[in-house]
Amino acid sequence: MVNLVEMGQRARAAARWLAQATTEQKNAALLAMADALEAQADDILEANRLDLEDGRANGLSAALLDRLDLQRRLAGVAADVRQVARLPDPVGQVFDAKVLDNGLRVSKRRTPIGVLGVIYEARPNVTADVAALALKSGNAVILRGGSETYRSNLALVRALRGAMVAHDFPEDAFQYIESPDRRYVGEMLRLHDYIDMIIPRGGSALHAFCRENSSIPVITGGIGICHLYVDETADLDAALRVIHNAKTQRPSVCNALDTLLVNQQIAAAFLPRVVEFLGASGVTFRAEPRALALLRGAGSVQPAGPDDFDTEWMSLVLGLKVVDTLDEAIAHIQRHSTQHSDGILTQNPAAAERFLNEIDSAAVYVNASTRFTDGSALGLGAEIAISTQRLHARGPMALAELTTYKWVIIGEGHVRP
Repeated sequence: MVNLVEMGQRARAAARWLAQATTEQKNAALLAMADALEAQADDILEANRLDLEDGRANGLSAALLDRLDLQRRLAGVAADVRQVARLPDPVGQVFDAKVLDNGLRVSKRRTPIGVLGVIYEARPNVTADVAALALKSGNAVILRGGSETYRSNLALVRALRGAMVAHDFPEDAFQYIESPDRRYVGEMLRLHDYIDMIIPRGGSALHAFCRENSSIPVITGGIGICHLYVDETADLDAALRVIHNAKTQRPSVCNALDTLLVNQQIAAAFLPRVVEFLGASGVTFRAEPRALALLRGAGSVQPAGPDDFDTEWMSLVLGLKVVDTLDEAIAHIQRHSTQHSDGILTQNPAAAERFLNEIDSAAVYVNASTRFTDGSALGLGAEIAISTQRLHARGPMALAELTTYKWVIIGEGHVRP
């Protein structure tokens, strides 16, 4: 049995301690945590191997197995923790400072949110990312991972927490619900007296469940139906490389490309090149009628189904559509996007600016792969999630996004007339 109320009480007490920790204390603990991941790599990777073995036996999809796999990624996870140690500490940063006409000095000062509740599936790297980001931003955290990665998470928690405690941080700053029982998700969502923010990392069903059942604010994101539009002015050789990277570099993640839109002026020449170039990497295609007509005989191309442009593929599948104008491309994206990552490939500055203004996604690109929507790739270190909502934070949620602020007003005996 897990007593979540007691966990919440301990997390709240730890959060008060963390809010006062110095940058030097936090960085020393983070570097020790990275060292611990490497020193205990054999134990962590063996636990992960057993999780992968069970996942294959239980029929997990290739996308979920890829997300679960730490075998070639653990060194990168440790490197991300070290990167967080090198980043500026957001806690205590002062911004929007001004002096009012009456002489009052007014500013805002960044403070930790408090206690974070993170619910995630099939992503053991999230365990380390959350531990590092929460510690550096002064937040305590309660984690609930999926059953498919249970052994991996426990091994990671042992290494990370041990390093934290060895540097005099309270062990309750980083707690893990050591039970795969799903009832604890529901209980966690009602711990509003102790948890200040819920962050789900998983599929649409998990996000919907959290939104509908939580009495705590929920930050959702990480579900990406991502688009690139190739207009008639694009550098087609460069466009091929960008499209290939966006689709194939890691197809199981949320910022991988799902739909390619091509202007009708270049479609006849360009779409066969796309199919040939990406097909060599194992990509198959779902094409709407106009695109399909230009690709007759290509065995890797099938007619698009009614729901294909609303599908996050998480695999080597790419939707293809021919559009007449930028207006049509924007309308398609506005209708089908999950507001994660969408881009335009163009040499027309006016078209690029229109796209940036009218596509309201968390990350909007010009002439670049959507795969850059990532905390590490954007220089933020690790990220705790990719937010696709409008309140508080959008895009990669890293250190600054895990803080709130307080108003600071300094006077000299001021009274309001």
